[in-house]
Amino acid sequence: MTLTDDAIKAAVEAGYAAALKASGGANADYIPYLAKVPSTLCAVCAVTPDGKVFAAGDSTYGFAFESISKIVTMALAMEQSGAEAVRSKIGARPTGLPFNSVMALELHGDAPLSPLVNAGAIASASLVKAKDVEDRWNQILAFQSKFAGSAVSLSAEVNQSEQTTNLHNRAIAWLLASAGNTFCDPMEALDVYTRQCSTLVTCVQLATVAATLANRGVNPITKERVVSAENVGHILAEMTMEGLYDASGDWAYEVGLPGKSGVGGGILSVAPGRLGIAAFAPPLDEVGNSVRAQAALTLISQQLGLNLYAA
Repeated sequence: MTLTDDAIKAAVEAGYAAALKASGGANADYIPYLAKVPSTLCAVCAVTPDGKVFAAGDSTYGFAFESISKIVTMALAMEQSGAEAVRSKIGARPTGLPFNSVMALELHGDAPLSPLVNAGAIASASLVKAKDVEDRWNQILAFQSKFAGSAVSLSAEVNQSEQTTNLHNRAIAWLLASAGNTFCDPMEALDVYTRQCSTLVTCVQLATVAATLANRGVNPITKERVVSAENVGHILAEMTMEGLYDASGDWAYEVGLPGKSGVGGGILSVAPGRLGIAAFAPPLDEVGNSVRAQAALTLISQQLGLNLYAA
């Protein structure tokens, strides 16, 4: 199916309408900041490989990047050390357990298995080559901005909320370190990982991240190459396997696109060579994926015939 501007615009509007009709879910409440974000917020956006933007709803509202930031840090580690180094040191397999599972570590010798679960994301942050903690953080923040096509900034309020409630992730970091699976001080890695989750992005920026991957690593807004074309396929493969937590298999089955969600309420998906799409709404289902964002992106994929596995 040819993706005309009119077709994309109609699909975004239909996806937004579907999102507004979807019900259920609740804001993440284990991070105080996320619990108080207005649950009625909703946005949908699509960005084409040539830089056209189609948006509906609260598309300029800045929300917490959260776990979607994992793909950016993973990409940076791949750019610096190579995809094979990331796969050998961190992994390329779904854990089959929740994104913050300690049991998943215990069952696999404290190896994280995937850069897109908390353990693997902490390991990814530790793998970034840096001279100190601030250099590591600044590299990741700059890379987020390159992907998003405009400046991304840290929210002090989100970061404070995250840093004071991350005891579970501290345990994960120490377990990783005990098996030699962190590549800098584990608490430095955890601090940077927590900060990378605490930046704010808009739905337009999120769709631009997706479109950068859809455009073989070149940001369609800035025209800057962000990630090498050879690493894009590896990034999308990781997203397919673990991008939507426990529902990743169902997402591939029903939507047919690599995706990544975050407990801040955002989800992005990539139609390689065709489109980057994103949606945002705070209420989450039982595994941590936005209820309304799933409804929007599912409809867009179906309406535009984006499913990679469809005949």
